[in-house]
Amino acid sequence: MTPTKTARVERVTFPGSQGDELAARLDLPAGPPKAFALFAHCFTCGKDLRSAGRLASALTDAGFGVLRFDFTGLGSSEGEFANTNFSSNTADLLAAVEWLRSEHSAPQLLVGHSLGGAAVLAVAGDVEEVRAVVTIGAPSNTQHLSSMFIESIDEIAAKGEACVSLAGRPFTIKQQFLDDLDAHAVTERVAAMKTPLLVMHSPIDNTVGIDNASEIFAAARHPKSFMSLDGADHLLSDPEDAEFAAGAIAAFATRYVEDESGALDAPTASAPVVVAETSQGPFLNHVVVGRHRFLADEPESIGGFDAGPAPYDFLGAALGSCTSMTLRMYADRKKLPLDRVTVEVHHDKVHADDCAECAEHETLEGRTGMIDRFERVITIEGDDLTDEDRKKLLIIADKCPVHRTMENASAISTRLA
Repeated sequence: MTPTKTARVERVTFPGSQGDELAARLDLPAGPPKAFALFAHCFTCGKDLRSAGRLASALTDAGFGVLRFDFTGLGSSEGEFANTNFSSNTADLLAAVEWLRSEHSAPQLLVGHSLGGAAVLAVAGDVEEVRAVVTIGAPSNTQHLSSMFIESIDEIAAKGEACVSLAGRPFTIKQQFLDDLDAHAVTERVAAMKTPLLVMHSPIDNTVGIDNASEIFAAARHPKSFMSLDGADHLLSDPEDAEFAAGAIAAFATRYVEDESGALDAPTASAPVVVAETSQGPFLNHVVVGRHRFLADEPESIGGFDAGPAPYDFLGAALGSCTSMTLRMYADRKKLPLDRVTVEVHHDKVHADDCAECAEHETLEGRTGMIDRFERVITIEGDDLTDEDRKKLLIIADKCPVHRTMENASAISTRLA
């Protein structure tokens, strides 16, 4: 099952490695997740980085639940950044893993951007449920980070700390931070990792050079893959670059994770239209129309996941699309200068006594109680259309086959298979 949009976003907190509350965002797909992913952002970035949002959106579209959070002292999380280091970041990641494990399900996918990539490589071997790991612009060694404040190294050594500017913002870097960087060997962790790995890197990355990707890839065992993010900057600032990376990650991860959603497969096209339950929630259904596959559901307000159109939405869509097609066929046959048709369809239930149009329809004469009322609002675009053309098109709209079917009584025969 592939949900078509993100249905839910939850703002959560959990205790980090130093006891501070860490702010997190959990993006959930429209329906039970097939698996959970944990995303680690770049150094001094945050969970709300735009590229991270695009990545999460692509993964939720593919059925994943995605947790992203602000490390201690960053974004909306509590704590002092000056007291953190790479070790505390990896410990925060493991705290996020534990929260997911206790509240939902442990992550099967780890994704890390820049230093977050080094962090997920460092912890992947400690999370037995992980089935796939992805890095984006990750350094092959933590000492690489020291180059970002090389001009302050002497001051840090002399005073124990220094205020440095990173991405235009001031941060206090202490000697313990530098000492901790020297204590980690990322490629050694990669060499010991048995999890499928996708290394993504831009060949023009001016923050973390492409040679870092080569070193990570060389150290990793198979199965491993490399994807060049040609033309992208380090932060994937261009939406097209971020969306390309996100789509590739979703495709890669889907190959390796175990589906935890419990969803049943879509049925075969044994009839022109086949509808079957997914086993997820009370209303979510597969809809198979020939070679087309989509979902039907109900809104969250009545207990559904809002993973697809509701039954009356499909009915409205049938009326709207048939209306548009009928007008196009008529305009083309009559060679009318019709540029575009847009049909808005509204549905509600009204009392027969309050329905002004009811008297115009023989099939509704004598009806009492509540009736279904569909309203069409048709926008006809075409600067060269005359008023007479527009009036004729409005008349033709009532002749669309679905309109006639809905107005007339239909015979429905039902039997057990």
